[in-house]
Amino acid sequence: MKLLILCPQWGNEHLPLEEFFSKVKEAGYDGIDAPLPEDINDKKNFISLLDQYKLVAVSHQHQAKGDTIKEYCKSLEYYLSHSLECNPLLINSHSGRDYFTLEEQLKVIDTVEEFSIKNNITVAHETHRGRIGFSPYNAMELFNLRPAMKITADFSHWTCVTESFLEQSSAIVEEAITRTKHIHARVGFTQGPQIPDPRLAEWQQPVEFFFKIWEQIIEYQKSKKVDFFTITTEFGPPPYMWTKTIDNTPIVSQWEINLFMKDLLKQKFIL
Repeated sequence: MKLLILCPQWGNEHLPLEEFFSKVKEAGYDGIDAPLPEDINDKKNFISLLDQYKLVAVSHQHQAKGDTIKEYCKSLEYYLSHSLECNPLLINSHSGRDYFTLEEQLKVIDTVEEFSIKNNITVAHETHRGRIGFSPYNAMELFNLRPAMKITADFSHWTCVTESFLEQSSAIVEEAITRTKHIHARVGFTQGPQIPDPRLAEWQQPVEFFFKIWEQIIEYQKSKKVDFFTITTEFGPPPYMWTKTIDNTPIVSQWEINLFMKDLLKQKFIL
């Protein structure tokens, strides 16, 4: 199994597209994790640069909206189709809302599954606050009702939402591991979705906790003999990144933290 490590565009949106692609390639990433631009010229440029720099992509859907579940699912289908245009390895979806009823959440999952089958593309629902995967307990109810549901594992949200290191959710985590198609490698803790710096000794407990789960996911994928598996180094900019009280500037470089995570992932899982 080939492990592909991707760079998030999140936090780098200020860079011109080609500068960002060049920077990602030079840093030794295998690809990028990003939403496909909606502007037609930017979209064409994005797709062209993927080919030019020989980078793979996980396309990101977060834009779907609607005042009713029917409107939302129609919008979701549109943005999934849009995401497909860059020929991604898979689509990561910020699916639904945490206030949707169970019936509405299932409608979202069914809409995604129908799209996935029709277009022969994996779509993974990100375990994200504010979405249908916002907590392990809600996710498990959905798992039980929809056996085909697939996820992007961003368990930093679960440690934050439950204010725990998931001690009471071990069976749910085990199930989630089997459904994971992509990892967002950000380290959270019990009071937030992102520790300040994974290089610091005082934060090694959560770092070790997350790496243990990621290792279990990777080993499971190896057992299934898949050709590849993708991980995004997803430490984010402010307000995820901690800032100085005096001027609200980031306490560390997001880019450097993600490079550190890329190298640590390679050290533990590739070399």
